[in-house]
Amino acid sequence: MKWALLSVWDKAGIVDLAKVLAEHDYRLLSSGGTGAALAQAGVPYTDVSTHTGFPEMMHGRVKTLHPKIHGGILGRRGIDDAVMQEHGIEPIDLVVVNLYPFETMRDAGLTLEEMIEYIDIGGPAMVRAAAKNHKYVAVAVDPADYGAVADAVRRGGFSPEERLNLAAKAFARTAAYDGAIANYLAGIDRPFPDVLTVQFRNGRPLRYGENPHQAAAVYGDAGIAGEEPLQGKQMSYNNYLDVHAAVGLLREFDDCAVVIVKHNNPCGVATGDAPLPTYIAARDVDPVSAYGSIVALNREVTEDVAREFVGTFVEVVVAPSYTAGALEIMKAKENMRVLRLPKPVVQDEIRTIDGGVLVQRTEPCREDWRVVSEREPDAHEMRAMQLALKVCKHTKSNAIIFADEKAVIGIGAGQMNRVESAEIAVRKARKPLAGSAVASDAFLPFPDTLEVAAAAGATALVQPGGSIRDAEVIDAANRLNIAMVFTGVRHFRH
Repeated sequence: MKWALLSVWDKAGIVDLAKVLAEHDYRLLSSGGTGAALAQAGVPYTDVSTHTGFPEMMHGRVKTLHPKIHGGILGRRGIDDAVMQEHGIEPIDLVVVNLYPFETMRDAGLTLEEMIEYIDIGGPAMVRAAAKNHKYVAVAVDPADYGAVADAVRRGGFSPEERLNLAAKAFARTAAYDGAIANYLAGIDRPFPDVLTVQFRNGRPLRYGENPHQAAAVYGDAGIAGEEPLQGKQMSYNNYLDVHAAVGLLREFDDCAVVIVKHNNPCGVATGDAPLPTYIAARDVDPVSAYGSIVALNREVTEDVAREFVGTFVEVVVAPSYTAGALEIMKAKENMRVLRLPKPVVQDEIRTIDGGVLVQRTEPCREDWRVVSEREPDAHEMRAMQLALKVCKHTKSNAIIFADEKAVIGIGAGQMNRVESAEIAVRKARKPLAGSAVASDAFLPFPDTLEVAAAAGATALVQPGGSIRDAEVIDAANRLNIAMVFTGVRHFRH
């Protein structure tokens, strides 16, 4: 006979696993809610207090912290047998534990005193003990593993590789759990903790990184990181970066919108009433750059849109849904990756630097749009500026964006000075810029960028303001009859 200890907060699947264990001559140890679930299902078990001869106390704080539990988990077969026998310690062969939901409750608005009660002590202690002694004890911390555990039990035991994999997963879980607690406690009354612990699951190797000589992997089981293509090749490192950029911009829009991204910068953005003309308008902003791009839509992809996709080279398509006919049409491009648009994940941005990381948090902010020119922008110019600035927020600095009410017309990105960004945007524009609006991601330090925009035909410009030469730039706007708005918020993107 073998012993299995079952103590779980999340009861999903535990009864089914317990039945398999009982059928294969495992004696079950349990207590509290887990024991109640087993009893209700008619699965026999021994209460932990009965097994240890010591009562549960302090409202459940102390129940498994006992030598008969931890000795049974940590005892080495063939080495500690005499000690175990002397003290009446039965060897425990399987530990199935999941922990109090500290991470879930952390966002529930509880007080510190309430949160303290969601810090599991006995659970992590048993998990770590079993993982340390994995040569003799199997440990499962995730209900998703119960099927594999049941299979191993049915065939008579766990292989060394299975034990090691389960142990590694167990230590990863306790590390994440302790990290969440440490981040929470160290972050009280301060925006960031002194020591930051971060962990992502679901690691998958990629073919290579930005270039073939670089190794890479992706981690995460939510948002873009957790998405797998409905069709097409495996996502690449660069695909993930570009999809992240495209989806970030796409989420700026409620109306039907299409965003096309190449090398982390938008090369086409349009809004409209229906996906097909909106996609064509976005693609036509810069059709050369759109070749081999990422396309993101916030509406369902129908057959007519799918036909446009397969008529050119698109690396990745991202949309909330696809008709069955559209999916069938896109199979013609077997390498084209097709993703579903995931729900957004709110998290800090983390970027590595030599010797450490930078952490950035974007809190909701309100721009204060204020007309600073003598001429007020009309309704057309205001809508065009709003569109241009949405795109500007997601374009590498220095960014200058020309737009009308429905689409971007010219994009200047990633230049070391703002004038050159404006000149590039003008040069790349495929439509007349007369009557367009311009957005700048940061203030204009001199009137020169404004003068380039006005010479190209722009009639309105939106920028954060805040330069020591604001008055000079405003004078230039008035001289050129440009309606200019200050927002008070800069949108650098490095």
